[in-house]
Amino acid sequence: MRRMRAVWTGSVTFGLVNVPVKAYGATEDHDLSFHQVHDKDGGRIRYERRCEVCGEKVEYKHIDKAFEEDGDTVVLTDEDFDSLPEADNDEIEVVQFVPADQIDPLMLEKSYYLAPEGKTPKSYLLLRQTLLDSELIAVVRFALRQKTRLGVLRVVNKVIVLQGLMWADEVRELDFDDEFKGTKSRAKIGEKELKLSKQLVESYASDFTPEEFEDDYQAELRKLIDAKFEQGETLDTEATFGADDSDGSGDSGDDDNVVDLMAALKASLDKRSSGGGKSGSGKKSGSGKKSGSGKKSSKKGKSA
Repeated sequence: MRRMRAVWTGSVTFGLVNVPVKAYGATEDHDLSFHQVHDKDGGRIRYERRCEVCGEKVEYKHIDKAFEEDGDTVVLTDEDFDSLPEADNDEIEVVQFVPADQIDPLMLEKSYYLAPEGKTPKSYLLLRQTLLDSELIAVVRFALRQKTRLGVLRVVNKVIVLQGLMWADEVRELDFDDEFKGTKSRAKIGEKELKLSKQLVESYASDFTPEEFEDDYQAELRKLIDAKFEQGETLDTEATFGADDSDGSGDSGDDDNVVDLMAALKASLDKRSSGGGKSGSGKKSGSGKKSGSGKKSSKKGKSA
């Protein structure tokens, strides 16, 4: 297991109680990272920071930030940002305790594990037990990477977790007269359709176990890369992943092609009841498609 590195050190302020903590990223991206190279000779692609006025290549330490509005631009230096009162705030301030169901999942952002810091963890244990006993979530304010943020504190596996929240004005409002006007449709849902739909839900019902699911794309990408290492620059994709079992016909895409909802529900239930939709002992696919289906690898991926 790779050792965690603290991304923030400070304290949680809970009334007059001060809880020294260190924050560690609770999640990490498992996607493979790539360099950009020239397709002709494989040379690494490099980007230069070049000034449009003088044409000189500029080092990062000489780059400031600018904000444009109504045709005018103001420049902000590192000193300007450092002068902001919240820039160096090293406190996570508890401002409310609220029921968990009042936190809209749309607002949740990145999570951090908070570990006790200092000689004695008593104040940490007090806050943890308070959260557990109250069955409430603590709403907090904190600053990280020169941004004031909103967040919540909750307990996961005996550890206090800080999870960032979007600000209210960062969640988009829905326009029910435009993109989402279809949600106001008065189309009648029949009792038989609803009954079959509920039966279908029951056939899928189970306990969620994240470890059962696998990122098929990343698994196939890793397989492709390993094969390239073994075989050299040339690679027969079909020999690696197998032939494409699709007929290539695709969907017709006709707007007049009406789906028979009842038939689809019945077919889904029949498939589930016959065992066709049950997963075996292997890992579940994140996309529902079989791994190694012969699909050609795209050039998508993270670039560094």
